[in-house]
Amino acid sequence: MSTVKSPFELAEAFRAQGLKVTPQRQLLFSLLEDDATHPTAESLYVRASAQMPGISLRTVYTTLTDLVAMGELHAVALGTGATRFDPNVDDHHHGVCDGCGSIIDLYVQGSDSLIVDGGFTPQSASIVFHGSCAECAATGSNSDPNTNPDSAPESHKEHHHG
Repeated sequence: MSTVKSPFELAEAFRAQGLKVTPQRQLLFSLLEDDATHPTAESLYVRASAQMPGISLRTVYTTLTDLVAMGELHAVALGTGATRFDPNVDDHHHGVCDGCGSIIDLYVQGSDSLIVDGGFTPQSASIVFHGSCAECAATGSNSDPNTNPDSAPESHKEHHHG
């Protein structure tokens, strides 16, 4: 359902814009293809540095900014702190799990026909749902981790979906 571009397709898009496809950029393209976690620039930098010591955070930011400008990547603010980057450029929304913090893509029926009051004319919408991911719901984790921090085992609080 998602239209995540392959590293080859991203390299071709870069070349079409007259941009150089460096080994650093190729590494970032491949990291993005396999990443459904909606990474921050910093988390991508940490992963890229592990495979290519010496890559700069500036290179990561520049590459991500170029991909966003080209429409090959979405920059999303989900109220979780730093901007997240989403290689899925389908028309979709997001769910943030209050239990483990994971972010998932959600496809919402009828979101394009919502009626907005107040004299505002929207061109696009980005809906962020807060609740429980399937894993947290199945294990009965409290949807508000602040009400009872002992409600979930420590190992569960740090799990990540991928």
